[in-house]
Amino acid sequence: MNTMMRGGDLLLGIDIGGTFTDIVALDTTTGQRWSTKTPTSPQDQSQGFIAAVDKVLETIGGERRNIAQILHGTTVATNAILEGKGGTAGLITSAGFRHVLEIGRHDIPRKANMFSWVKPARPVPPKRIVEVAGRIDVDGTEHVPLDEAAARAAAEAFRAEGLQTIAVCLIHAYANPAHERRIAEIVREVIPDALISLSSDVLPVFREYERSMVTILNAYVMPPVSHYVARLGERIEERALTRSLLLMNSGGGVMSAATARAEPVQTALSGPAAGALGAAATGVAAGQPDVISIDIGGTSADVTLIRDGRPTITKRGTIGEWPVHTPMVDMVTIGAGGGSIARVTEGGSLTVGPQSAGAVPGPACYGRGGTLPTVSDAHLVLGRLCPNLLDDQMALDEEAARRAVHDHVAAPLGLSVERAAEGILDVINNAMVGAIRLVSVERGLDPRDFALLAFGGAGPLHGPALARLLGMSSVIVPPSPGVLSAVGLTVADLRNEFSLTCVERGPDHDLTRLATTFASLDDKARAWLAAEGIAEGASRTEWEASLRYRNQGFELAIPWPDHAVTPEALGRVFEAFHTTHERLYTFAQRDTPVEIVTLSVAAHGRLDRPEVTAHQPPVAADPIVARQRLWSGDGFVDCPVYERARLGAGARIEGPAILRQLDTTTVIEPGQRAEIHPSGSAIVTV
Repeated sequence: MNTMMRGGDLLLGIDIGGTFTDIVALDTTTGQRWSTKTPTSPQDQSQGFIAAVDKVLETIGGERRNIAQILHGTTVATNAILEGKGGTAGLITSAGFRHVLEIGRHDIPRKANMFSWVKPARPVPPKRIVEVAGRIDVDGTEHVPLDEAAARAAAEAFRAEGLQTIAVCLIHAYANPAHERRIAEIVREVIPDALISLSSDVLPVFREYERSMVTILNAYVMPPVSHYVARLGERIEERALTRSLLLMNSGGGVMSAATARAEPVQTALSGPAAGALGAAATGVAAGQPDVISIDIGGTSADVTLIRDGRPTITKRGTIGEWPVHTPMVDMVTIGAGGGSIARVTEGGSLTVGPQSAGAVPGPACYGRGGTLPTVSDAHLVLGRLCPNLLDDQMALDEEAARRAVHDHVAAPLGLSVERAAEGILDVINNAMVGAIRLVSVERGLDPRDFALLAFGGAGPLHGPALARLLGMSSVIVPPSPGVLSAVGLTVADLRNEFSLTCVERGPDHDLTRLATTFASLDDKARAWLAAEGIAEGASRTEWEASLRYRNQGFELAIPWPDHAVTPEALGRVFEAFHTTHERLYTFAQRDTPVEIVTLSVAAHGRLDRPEVTAHQPPVAADPIVARQRLWSGDGFVDCPVYERARLGAGARIEGPAILRQLDTTTVIEPGQRAEIHPSGSAIVTV
């Protein structure tokens, strides 16, 4: 992969969502940026991908431009997991471990009813799981030789069933992958075209249930992701668009198509991770590297905490019902968006979401047959939305919105339509406040120390109100909030992580063993960067260790300083662990032995990126394009409507006011004010 770009080349970021495909084009010489949207094609996302490329090239105009790179966020793996539409796979595991997936952790989801919850069907049922004798000890020594005849019989049985996707997860394979690799060789002899997922490649760490689940999910999504990436490559080659296609992974970096095909589970949170990167870059450009981002769409809201310009990363994430302990951007997702439906329960309580009206029929105000009140209808009733959206291409039906709110909320509760709409927004805003507290207060951090960065189609509608409820002092609204995930793709660098369980219980830790393990992981990381075409000067690695107090059942990830395994470095790591533990759980036990559990090395490859053009001065036109009534709590007040594209750097707007643009609407409440930052973001002071 060539990371060098010529002058005049284009960099494309393409994010495929459930309703729209967003694309951003960046000129590598001038830093000029263009963006647009096209409908997503659910049956074949590659069609929407190419349609987006065609549309943005048409928007740019002029002669054909060379496309240096395409960076892509996809929901193929996510949809396959959530909808249960992955490939039919088999699993080979150690003797005695056939039911690890079924047993799981003997717990239920946090918000589930313990009396009515039903355990979901596993991605692979026990009938497609085969045990093979052979045993590796925890220290990596072979205790029982591998039963190769049984492994061959398992492969032949899978072939007879027509299975082409095989996962292999053996006990303690992270300590010694020899048995897994031999089984892979046998499977390929029996099924030459098999797609194989090895736990020692995907997640070489301890905890059998989580490692088994990630390994099988990797196999489960291999067929749809491999097919999609191959189809995408064909379409790109047919059009001679580019030779460099990179896909976003869940950890906030990009990787080659080849890596995505081998480890497709890493793309499971591709789109949201890109949004977090875009939010981080926007915050840094606005001079505020510490932000809490909230991405509010039609169905859900994603909340991420960003410190020092970097999204926080977790290795204890979930996708749907399943634990996915690969590196991913740490975010909380709730069912709260513009399409969330408001209802009055039999007991007379108002609830909003998680059910959504979706794009079809959508909110009542869309005029597409929807009759139930949604958050968007409440905004329109209170004058928080303009009567026409998408550059006047979409007219909203205020009477339909009022009728829906009246019939389903106001009348049952004995309220006016305005008070009912206000209640809908209060309920949904408080749900979002709870999500923001989860990523901040529950991690020992005060949200008032951060700026709130609101994006997505509905983010700027709620941002100022959320900041007021949380006591946050400012809200950042990006220049293009509706396509920020695509913007995030254009600022992403290559990233991958290599981990290995290496338990050191202490109190006397084997520094030589730790140094050897770190060196091995670092070599793998640098070899991967070299294979991806990253020059030595553009690559770097970061070391990290997972630590816990003796007898604890969970670990905390602590950065390892200076790439040096010395007593001094170990002491600094332990002190950082104590401090982090105290911040999160209010106590530290400095007299208790600390165990080192897993070592990790993250590989970073810097890609060439142009400087984005500074925000342009306003066009010579009046920025106030209309006036409308805005509900202020005690009644309606008259407020101006600004066309955001006509506001240049330094422009100041006193609330109440509304900023409209193609992809969103920003509401500035009475007593608040906004200023356009030189980066183009609107900074709302609460």
